[in-house]
Parts: sequence; structure tokens; C-alpha cells
Amino acid sequence: MDTLSYKTISANKETANKEWIVVDATDQILGRLCTKVAKLLRGKYKPNFTPHVDCGDNVIIINADKVKLTGKKWTDRIYYTYTGYPGGQREHTPASIMAKKDGAEKLLRRVVKGMLPKNRLGARLLDNMYVYEGSEHKHEAQSPKAIDINLYK
Repeated sequence: MDTLSYKTISANKETANKEWIVVDATDQILGRLCTKVAKLLRGKYKPNFTPHVDCGDNVIIINADKVKLTGKKWTDRIYYTYTGYPGGQREHTPASIMAKKDGAEKLLRRVVKGMLPKNRLGARLLDNMYVYEGSEHKHEAQSPKAIDINLYK
């Protein structure tokens, strides 16, 4: 039989080529940065993207405390949490989150988590993101590759 047949290549844990990537968040807009980071974590920029497999990269975000928000979003945007008790709904603004200890990490994790799938895979993908407020990180042994996040769509 002389026909062309193409097989769909699906990535799995063994064939996924995961890399380590460093992203500098200095003067980046929060939402635009986090959408690109979420796509990197998911593996959407790779040709062998498979929706149900962790085939994305490990992303290190440095200078997370220098991220920007446009307009009055520092004070007007509201994130809600609920303690589980009656009357336990709490409001947090990005400015109040950043004022706390490890605030930049908490803010970026919250924003990226909303852009990942709401299942076990999304929780595993979020563990592949490392956020640091300064320019130093502890992943030099993995020899991460620094990229310009503005070159990605």
C-alpha cells in the first residue's frame, strides 16, 4: 500500500525536553508577563505540545518586585479570599499583597495560577515556577537560559 500516513506525536514524561529559563520582570506589565510565563509553563511554544502532559519549561522569574501595573490597578483591583467562616470574606489589593513578606511571589503566583488549567496538571505546572524578588537565584546548577520575554507572543 503506497499511501502517506502521518502519526500524531504525543509527548510524554520521557520525551518532553524541559529546559530552565530565566525571565527578568523589571518594568514588565504584570498581566502580559504572566500570560507568557503561563504559556511557557504549559509548553505552548513547543512543537510537541500535548495538552494533558507537563511538557513545559521550568521558569525562574527574577526582579519580581519591579513589576508594573497600569492605571490605578495597584489600589483599585481587588482579590478576594474566604476563610471558611461566616463573614470571612477578605479583600486584598495588589499594593497590600506586595507590602507583605514575599509579596511579589504571592502576587505572581496568584496571577499565573488563574491562567493555568484548574486541575491536578495546573497545580503541577505551578510548581515549575520559581519567583525571586532580587536579581539572584539559586538555580545556577541547572544552567538556565536567559530569554527576552518581549519576543514571545
